[in-house]
Amino acid sequence: MATSSTHESELGELQRRLMLLRVGLLLVVGLLAVRLWHLQIREGPYYRDLSENNRTRSVLLEPARGLIYDRHGVLLANNVPSFSLYVTLEDVKDREGLVQNLADLLGLDPVMIRKKLAVRGSKMLPKKIKDRLTLRDATVIESHRLDLPGVMIQVESQRNYPGGMAAAHLLGYVGEISPEQLEKPEFADLHQGSVVGQYGVEKSFDRHVRGQAGQKSVEVDALGHEKRTVLVDKPLAGNDLYLTIDIKLQKVAEELLGEESGAIVALDPTSGDVLAMASRPGFDPNIMSRELTPKQWVEIVQDERRPLNNRASQGQYPPGSTFKVPMAVAALESNTMSPSSSVLCTGGYQFGKRIYHDWKATGHGYVDLHKALVQSCDVYFYTIGQRMGIDTMAEYAKDFGLGHETGIELPSERVGSIPSTAWKLKVKKEAWLPGETISAAIGQGYVTVTPLQMASMIGTVANDGVSYRPRLVQAIMDRTTGNLQEMPAVARGKAHAKPETFRIIKEALAAVVTEGTATRAKSSIVTIGGKTGTAQVAALGKEKKAEKDIPKKFRDHAWFVAFAPVEAPKIAVAVLAEHMGHGGSAAAPLAKEVIETYMKLRSQEPVVVPQS
Repeated sequence: MATSSTHESELGELQRRLMLLRVGLLLVVGLLAVRLWHLQIREGPYYRDLSENNRTRSVLLEPARGLIYDRHGVLLANNVPSFSLYVTLEDVKDREGLVQNLADLLGLDPVMIRKKLAVRGSKMLPKKIKDRLTLRDATVIESHRLDLPGVMIQVESQRNYPGGMAAAHLLGYVGEISPEQLEKPEFADLHQGSVVGQYGVEKSFDRHVRGQAGQKSVEVDALGHEKRTVLVDKPLAGNDLYLTIDIKLQKVAEELLGEESGAIVALDPTSGDVLAMASRPGFDPNIMSRELTPKQWVEIVQDERRPLNNRASQGQYPPGSTFKVPMAVAALESNTMSPSSSVLCTGGYQFGKRIYHDWKATGHGYVDLHKALVQSCDVYFYTIGQRMGIDTMAEYAKDFGLGHETGIELPSERVGSIPSTAWKLKVKKEAWLPGETISAAIGQGYVTVTPLQMASMIGTVANDGVSYRPRLVQAIMDRTTGNLQEMPAVARGKAHAKPETFRIIKEALAAVVTEGTATRAKSSIVTIGGKTGTAQVAALGKEKKAEKDIPKKFRDHAWFVAFAPVEAPKIAVAVLAEHMGHGGSAAAPLAKEVIETYMKLRSQEPVVVPQS
C-alpha cells in the first residue's frame, strides 16, 4: 500500500511539472508570436528598407562642367575622362586596415585618407578619396578588389585647360569642395567630393558651369563591389561660357611680359569688354586643379613672386605720372588752371624747407597744361596739386573709378587707395599734412591703383567720360535648352567734365607719343595716345645711382596707359612692368605691340557669338 501511494505521488508530481512545462512553452510561443508580429507588422518596413540598403548602394554621378570659350569660339577649358576612387564606409569593417592598404598601393598620405573618410555625410554614400588616378593606379585597385571592401573606381570628367598657363588668372581653376564651403548656403545642393571653382571665372560663374549631379542605384556583393546598375538618373552638364577676351591677343600680352613680373590689361572703351588681361608670373591651372600635397601648396603660397596673385586686378601700385591724366582734368574742371595758364619749372618746387624735385633736373621752363602732360613736368603738377588740395584731387580721381572696385566678374578685386583728409584720419588716425598733397599730385605717397583701374581710367578718357564696367563674360549657353543668355555691357556713369576738356586732354596725350616721353609707342599703322609713368618703389637717398647699381627689387615700376586710334578709340591699354624703370622705355613699347596686334586681329576676325 505504501509503495502504491508513493507511485501515485510521484506520478502527480510529474504531471504538475509537465503542466508547468506546457504553460512555459505556451508563454514562450506567445512571446515569440508577439515579437514576430512586432517585427513583421510594426517594424517590417524599417527592416525591409535596411535589407534593401544592405543589397543596393546609391552612387552620385558628377556632372561635366560647362565649356569656356574666347570671343571667337576658341576652346579655353574643357573636360577629359579620368578615374576617381570612392569608398562606402558601410561596407568597411576595418577602416584603419583599408587606410593603410590604399596608402601602400597608391602612395597616398594616410592622414589625407582618414580626413576624407571622416567628412560628415551618410555612411551609405561613397566618399571621394582621390581623383585623377592614373590608368596604372586604377588597374592596381581593380587587381586588389578582394582586399579592398567598399572601394570602387568611377570614370568621371575632369577639368582640363588646353592652353596650359594661358589666361590662367582669368580662367582660374577648380578643386574639391572643402568642409568649410559645404557649410555655406550657396553649396547646399553639393556633397563631399563635388568639384567647384576656386579661382577666377571658374569661381565667379561656378553656379552656371558646375552642372547638377546625377545618381545611380547599384547592386553590390558582400564586399560592397558593384555588380549591376539598377537605376540611373543622369547628371546635367553645366552651362558654357563665352568670354570677351581674344586668346591670341592674350598670349601676345603674356609673351611680352615674359619672365618679368607685371600686368597688361586691354579693354574696349566703348563696351568695357576685356580683350586681354595678362599677369606674370603665372601658374598652370591644370596643376592647381589637382589635389596638392600640403608641401606643394606651401611652396606655391610662399613663393616670393606670388604667382597666384592676379596683378591686373589685385596688384596695388603707385600710379606715378599716369595719375597726371585725371589730375589734368581736375585742374581744368575745378578752374585751378586754364589750358593756357603756365608754370615756371626750374627743376624743383619749394614748399616750406623742402624742395620737391622734377624728374628733369634742369627743369622744363614755362609749361602750360599741354606741355606739362607731353613732357610729364612734375613741377606743374606739384603746383596744381597744392592749389587744389587733396580733397578736390580725391574727388576727381574717384570720378574716374580710382579707389573703387571696377565691378569686374573676378573674385577678390582690390581697390587701391585714393587719399583724402577723411581717409587718412580713418585709416592712419592722423591729420593730413600739406606736403603729402604734393607727392599725391604725381601719383606717389598714399596713392595706389590697380592696372585694371588704370585701363578703365584711360578708357573713360578715350570715351569722352563715359565709363563701362569691365566685362569678362559676353554670353552663357544653357546646355539643356540651347538658349543663349547675353550679358549686356553696363555703363557705370560719366565723369564730370566738359567735352572740351576731354578734347584738350586727348590732344595732349597724342602728343606724348609723337613728341613727348612715349615716342617708343609711336606706331606706323595706328595713332596712339598715352601717358608714361614711373612709380618710385623705395626712397634711395639724395645720391643718384645708375639703374644697374640698384638692386632690382628697389627699382621703379614702369607704367604706360594708352588708347587707339586717337580719332575713334577701340582699345584702351594699361601696362605695369614691376621694377623695370621708366615707363617710356620699358612699358610704352609693350602697349604699342598690344595695340598693333589688336588692330590687325580686328581687321581679320569678326566676333563670333553662338546663336540660340
